[in-house]
Amino acid sequence: MRIAVIARVFGILLTVFSLTLLPPIVVSLWYSDDTHSAFIAAFAITLITGLFMWLPVHDLRQDLRTRDGFVVTSLFWLILGSFGSLPFIISPQPDLSITDSIFESISGLTTTGATVITGLDTLPPAILYYRQQLQWFGGIGVIVIALAILPMLGIGGMQLYKAEIPGPVKDTKLTPRIAETARALIVIYVILTILCGIGYWWAGMTVFDAVGHAFSTVANGGFSTHDASMGFYAHNRAIMVICIIFMFTAAINFGLHFYAFRNKTIKHYWRDSEFRFYVMLILGAGLLISCYLWILNIFSPGNSLLHGFFQVISISTTAGFASENFSAWPVFLPYALLLLGILGACAGSTSGGIKAVRGMLIMKSGMRELNRLVHANAVIPIKINRKIVPDRVTDAVWGFFAVYVLSFFILSIIVIATGEDFVTSVTTVASCLSNIGPALGDAASHYGSVNEVAKWFLILAMLMGRLEIFTLLVLLTPAFWRH
Repeated sequence: MRIAVIARVFGILLTVFSLTLLPPIVVSLWYSDDTHSAFIAAFAITLITGLFMWLPVHDLRQDLRTRDGFVVTSLFWLILGSFGSLPFIISPQPDLSITDSIFESISGLTTTGATVITGLDTLPPAILYYRQQLQWFGGIGVIVIALAILPMLGIGGMQLYKAEIPGPVKDTKLTPRIAETARALIVIYVILTILCGIGYWWAGMTVFDAVGHAFSTVANGGFSTHDASMGFYAHNRAIMVICIIFMFTAAINFGLHFYAFRNKTIKHYWRDSEFRFYVMLILGAGLLISCYLWILNIFSPGNSLLHGFFQVISISTTAGFASENFSAWPVFLPYALLLLGILGACAGSTSGGIKAVRGMLIMKSGMRELNRLVHANAVIPIKINRKIVPDRVTDAVWGFFAVYVLSFFILSIIVIATGEDFVTSVTTVASCLSNIGPALGDAASHYGSVNEVAKWFLILAMLMGRLEIFTLLVLLTPAFWRH
C-alpha cells in the first residue's frame, strides 16, 4: 500500500467534493434561508483539507494497485460522508448532533435514505436541496465503483462483470479504461436525471421538488423534501407512475443502459438473464401484494395496484420511498417488502441489497444440488446468458451470502444489546445493510429515536452494504497488511 498515491486520490476527491457545496449556497441565497454561512464554512474546510492532501504529492504519477484500490474504495464513503456532514453540524437548522449529522450524510451518500430528521416540510430549502444532492452524487459513485472498480477487485462474485470473462454483461462490454467508462456512465446518469425531473415538473411538482426528487429517484436513495415522502403526492397518479418508471430504470444494470446508449437498441435487455429474473420477481411480488391489499379491503382495486406495485418497486430497488405508511399494513406485508429489499435489484445499478444476479446464482446452485441427489454423477453446469459460470464465481457468491447473513446476525445482536427492541434492531440492521432506508418498530417513521451507540453500528452497516461487505472486511485481515 502506497500512502502517497492514496493521499493524492483523496486530495483530488475532497477538492472536487468541495465544489458540490457551492450549489446549496446559491439555493440558500435565492431563498434567503440564512444557511449559506454553514455551507461556505463547510466548503472552505473541505477545500483546504483536499489541497493540503493533494499539493505535496500532486506531481506523483503512479497507478493504483489492487491493494490500494481496496483502501480507496473502503475509505471513499467514510471520508466523503464525514466531510459531507459539516453543513448539518454547522447549520443551526436542523440542529443535529455530530452522530446524527454523520448518520444523515452517510445515509445520503450510500443512497440508504434512512433519516434522523423530522419536520422536513419546515426545513430551510438549502438543507433540503443538499440532502437530495448528497444522494445524487452518491448514486453515480455507486455505479462507477460497481461497474468499473469492484469487478477488478473480484468482490463477491462480481468478477462476472470483468470484460475478459463470460458473464451477464459480456455482450455489453464497457470501454476498457475506467475514466472512459466513468464518463459514459455519468452521461447516462445525468440524462436519466434530467428526464425524471422534467417528468415530475410536467406532472405537477414545483421546480424545487422536481429537481430534488429526480436526484433521489435516479439514485434510488429515497430522501424526500416532505415528511410524507411520495405520499405527499399520492393523489397525483402521474407523479407516482413517473417515480415507478425511473426507480425501475435506475435499478437496471447500467452496463445494459450503456449498450443501449451506444448501439441505439433495447433488444438486449430481455436477453439478459438477471433482467428477466428481476422483472419476473417484481411482477409476481407486485401482483401478490396488490391482491392482498384488495382482499383485505385496505384499498380499492385500482389503488391496491398502484400502492402495491409502488411499494414493491420502491423497496426492491432499495429506493425506500413511501406512498403510504406500509409499516401499518398487515404484518405479512412489511416483512415481505423488506425481504425484497434485502435481495435488491440488478448489479451495476444504484440499488443496494444482495443483488438479483447473486440471488439467481444461489437459486441455480441450489437446484443443481437437488438434481445431483437424483443423478449423482451428472455434470450440471450453471449458466447465465447461455455462458457457463466458473465454479470460482459461484463459490464467491456463496461466500458473500454467508458473510452477509453472519454480518446481519452479529449487528442485530449488537444493536439489541444497546437497548433497542427486537423488531427495531433487526429491521434497522437489515435496512441499513441492504441500503433500503425504511424500517419497522421505533424506526418506522424515522431513525431519530434510535440511541446514539446503535446509530454508529447502523452507520457501519450502511458502509458494509454499500461496499459489498468484503471490500471493508478485507482491510481487517492480517494477510492484507502483510508485505
